[in-house]
Amino acid sequence: MEGNLGSDSVPVVSTPSGPIDKSRVMSVKPLRCLVPVFPQHAGSSGAPQAPPFAFGAPTGPFPPGTAQFFPFVGSSEPQRPASVPDQGRPTPTVTATPTVTATATATATPTASAIPSPVPLNSFRTPPSAPPPAPAPVTTSGRGRPRGSTKTREVYDDGYAQTDSYENGFTIDTDDSSDVGKRKRKARKIVKGPQAVAVSNSEVDIDHLVNDILRSFNLVDINTSLQADSDHDLVQRVVMVYNLLRRKIMQLDDAKGVIPGISRRADLRSGTILMNKGARANTRRRVGAVPGVNIGDVFFFRMELCLAGLHAPIMAGIDYLSFKVSGDEEPIAVSIVSSGGYEDDGDDGEVLIYSGQGGVQRNDKLVMDQKLERGNLALEKSLHKGNEVRVVRGIKDGTSLTGKIYVYDGVYKLHESWIEKGKSGCNVFKYKLIRVPGQPEGFMLWKSIQQWRDGVTKRVGVILPDLTSGAENTPICLVNDVDSEKGPAYFTYASSLKYSKPFRPAKSSSCKCSNGCQPATNCPCVERNGGYLPYSSGGVLLSHNSVIHECGPSCLCPSTCRNRISQTGLKLRLEVFRTKNKGWGLRSWDPIRAGAFICEYAGEVIESGSDSDDDYILDTTRSFDPLEPVPTDEYVKPPFPLIVSAKNKGNVGRFMNHSCSPNVYWQPILRQTEEEAHLHIGFYAIKHIPPLHELTFDYGTPRSEKKSGPQKKKCLCGSTKCKGYFY
Repeated sequence: MEGNLGSDSVPVVSTPSGPIDKSRVMSVKPLRCLVPVFPQHAGSSGAPQAPPFAFGAPTGPFPPGTAQFFPFVGSSEPQRPASVPDQGRPTPTVTATPTVTATATATATPTASAIPSPVPLNSFRTPPSAPPPAPAPVTTSGRGRPRGSTKTREVYDDGYAQTDSYENGFTIDTDDSSDVGKRKRKARKIVKGPQAVAVSNSEVDIDHLVNDILRSFNLVDINTSLQADSDHDLVQRVVMVYNLLRRKIMQLDDAKGVIPGISRRADLRSGTILMNKGARANTRRRVGAVPGVNIGDVFFFRMELCLAGLHAPIMAGIDYLSFKVSGDEEPIAVSIVSSGGYEDDGDDGEVLIYSGQGGVQRNDKLVMDQKLERGNLALEKSLHKGNEVRVVRGIKDGTSLTGKIYVYDGVYKLHESWIEKGKSGCNVFKYKLIRVPGQPEGFMLWKSIQQWRDGVTKRVGVILPDLTSGAENTPICLVNDVDSEKGPAYFTYASSLKYSKPFRPAKSSSCKCSNGCQPATNCPCVERNGGYLPYSSGGVLLSHNSVIHECGPSCLCPSTCRNRISQTGLKLRLEVFRTKNKGWGLRSWDPIRAGAFICEYAGEVIESGSDSDDDYILDTTRSFDPLEPVPTDEYVKPPFPLIVSAKNKGNVGRFMNHSCSPNVYWQPILRQTEEEAHLHIGFYAIKHIPPLHELTFDYGTPRSEKKSGPQKKKCLCGSTKCKGYFY
């Protein structure tokens, strides 16, 4: 065994060239005595020093009033030795024509000198190769790209937050069945950042449910050509399934007592699941309008834009494509989302002044000049190319303090661009877009409705400003701009269902939730709903049940309890309007999100064998197509068979017409005490409904046709799936 060597023992090692005495190594001077060698400054005399010592410019943040400095070279810009290659930082720089050379340099490398405002960008071009810009105080994510600019963090009324920031470390997994793809997907689920999303557990828990929903909506093995260029029906089915899944994940999280925060991003989790399953529309990227998406369509989540093929990035405001020109790739913009996170200016509905992206960092709130790169560069290229750019408007959601509604406003063309000083004092790129004429109203319709609300202009064709005479929380106007009809036949307005014999349920206790019912508790009202709360904190119905058990009159929870949604009255500004060929109909001034409560169906409970001429019947014993997959194809008898007539007494629900492709469905709601139960019928949105779109539901099919029963009537719903008749 080799013994330990003392400090004075210096072994002699033999080499092919002879023995080496290691004691001589101890006489080498320490490194602190070495003199650093720097590259020769351009223009100076003297022999170059070799080998060069590569160094980087110091980075900020610097103290207030202190500019960046680059020692030893006598220049205000960093010099890179020829022997040290660029590290591949994808920051394109710009040059300009001789008339704006100084301005172009300032745009590429921010300096302390001020830039004139405005500065035209029309002459900017991207050279084939350019030196790297000065380092900037940028925080990078794990993927080596800037974490991006921040926009306001939006806390949605579904109980979680969504942001419009450029990047947050979240990655959408593509459908890749290879082993490599599977390993990549597994790695991508482990993400970092304050908004990381853990999707694996939920995917395992609800995988069977997801497959059932996809089969129910015919979203398994979608035709390749239809998926590349989709129709409106496929787009609607994809978005509907996304919302069904998102709300179900929220309900499961509630039941598990999941703490609000990272794991509450059901919007991203459900979108990732559908992406991995291939349940999406318009997979072919394109310039211009997207098939199957109509102007005025509304979306409540950025992931919906991605699944519909309207705007691919789930965070970035500018979507762009790259194409080759003379061997070089250049980007062009295909769509933008103007969500108000930057200093976008107000307009008249036909012109949009859009601010470029970048310039603000989320974590440290540093503000800097925007750069002509990525989306900004793509917009500049589109200005010269003249291609159409899709525009999605982000509008404040009136039901939420910070939420947004995204409205597709059609295609625009870029008109001009410039640089100006923003409110922060840094340079911001500005782009003026003008809407292509001849398109249907989109954002302008929203502006018109807002003017009606504010009293700036009057709603054309109003017969009565409030046909409820104050019976509802919100006035409901009666409108006819089609013919000379002055109003519907006389009826007595009643805001709720009337019947003389309440049901006698099984004995149960009332809740004592003084602060409102909460999920994952022993609340008896939660237990009656199968251990789940039926509504989200924002009042959205989370799943479709045979019966919704709401808190009753003897419960101690307040009126604001999230299990009393249908008891708080109307929240939407509805109007009864004259249709062209179906009599009177119902629609809303407000956008309605999928699962939102609209109104009750009020009337009088009647016995079977009612008047066949009664056009205001809602019969719960009829057959209805299920909205969610059911475990059996057999007829499920309604727990509380009910026939309601609103012919003589009812509310606005009586004006809702039939459609073979409805956007509204009904649910029985039970409110009970320890002694009796009262049944109500609530209307909920199947999908997102834009303003002034008619509200319709399926009247159902009778189980058996009798001579005295309802007869077939001609259907005029105009749907592509119209059966031609209804009852």
